[in-house]
Amino acid sequence: MIRPRHVLSQPLGKIVTGVEQRYANIPVTGVTTDNRAVIPGDIFIAVPGAHVHGAKYGDAAMHAGAVAIITDREGADFISADVPVIVTAQVSEKIGQIAARVYDNPADKLTTYAITGTNGKTTTAYMIDHILRALGEKTGLIGTVAVHIAGHEVPAELTTPQPADLQAMLAALVEQGGTSLVMEVSSHAIAQGRTNAICFSVAGFTNLTQDHLDFHHSLEEYFAVKSQLFTAEHSHQGVAVASQTWGEQIVAAHPEYVEALVVGKEQPGAWIMHPGEHQAFNLTSPTGETISTYTDLPGDFNVMNAALAIAMVNKGGYRLDDIAHALKTHHGVSPTVPGRMETISYAPRVVVDFAHNEAALTQAITALRPQTAGRLIVITGSAGDRDTTKRPAMAKTVAQHADVLIITDDDPHSEDPADIRAQLISGIPPHATWKEIADRRVAILTAIAEAEPEDTILIAGRGHERFQDIGGTLFELDDREIAREGIANRRPPND
Repeated sequence: MIRPRHVLSQPLGKIVTGVEQRYANIPVTGVTTDNRAVIPGDIFIAVPGAHVHGAKYGDAAMHAGAVAIITDREGADFISADVPVIVTAQVSEKIGQIAARVYDNPADKLTTYAITGTNGKTTTAYMIDHILRALGEKTGLIGTVAVHIAGHEVPAELTTPQPADLQAMLAALVEQGGTSLVMEVSSHAIAQGRTNAICFSVAGFTNLTQDHLDFHHSLEEYFAVKSQLFTAEHSHQGVAVASQTWGEQIVAAHPEYVEALVVGKEQPGAWIMHPGEHQAFNLTSPTGETISTYTDLPGDFNVMNAALAIAMVNKGGYRLDDIAHALKTHHGVSPTVPGRMETISYAPRVVVDFAHNEAALTQAITALRPQTAGRLIVITGSAGDRDTTKRPAMAKTVAQHADVLIITDDDPHSEDPADIRAQLISGIPPHATWKEIADRRVAILTAIAEAEPEDTILIAGRGHERFQDIGGTLFELDDREIAREGIANRRPPND
């Protein structure tokens, strides 16, 4: 957990209401919902879990140095600790606000950028971070791949951290002189209130396609949760890609502070992106200013991601002229994004991407097809304990657009991997060229060994991930490292 090194203590009575007078001046220097992370001076917030109430660990938190425990009525019955116990309803919804008070509202001292959408969040976040650093900002970056805060980089456990951890990260960034924060905000995080204590300076919307319906039940519910980020409670300004009706609906609901980003067509009050050749593009603001730049990342969708990133940085306070000047010496909008259309080799071309739904797979294949003289081979699976309805459509679209489809395992979690593969295979149309190789490592090595130099291999679904979850046990498995191994083991031509 990333925390600030020095925290000015706050009296408990200032942090939460309902504290007995004799406890009101107890100094508080931190907050956590994980009893294993408690350090002296912390408030321990005990929330109900899926299987166990956190309050059962109240005594352990006290012995680790917790100075108070906040929980709900149910949790209070588990606690015998000799520290103040503050009981409140809907405790989970209040964690962010409590943590923000403990750390003196760090988000208010930063320019904060939030990205939401089904696909493109990570790449757009990295692009914004790239632009801001080119402009001289000291940034923090939080997302699916990793957390970069105040000189620390740690692998991400969640796309959007839990609220107490998030506020601690922001405080650490402020302590180290940080000026801007860029973060991905997932629909799960919005629904669970993880960012409730932050009103973002600028919010951005990429797109919405079928995914996570195991959690949201319908596409309409999924959208309703995403759109909450663009209310006045959660953001001050916004930019929404309006190439779908979903983005158009966000703009229509909040025309006073959310601007549309469209491609090629004149639309009053909108950002207009004109794509050129070789990933170059012009972007015109609603006030008529224009920037010309490019991205090295492949695909039309990455041109749109780059345009969104520029528009958001502009809304964050930078003139387009200043952005253009900074990008001239920083290779356009071209950050290295781990596991996002990441090229491992060129003959054959091997690309690792996080695409794990029908729309993202289609975009990745469409981007790689013009660059492929030979066959386009796609290796994919589907994660377990997730939206099962998307699986047949994923395999169908790959089989229709690629030359060869290899069905393999992703992260089965608690599901039977064979059942997941069978659901994918059920969507493959007749006469498609495909094979099933359950072991992902074997699938990747086989595809690379059998490929011709002019072929392209897209390894989709896991991107940057370094471990595979099979039945709750983690096994080391990094698609990028396996691909490098496969390339190293290929025989030279004419050998």
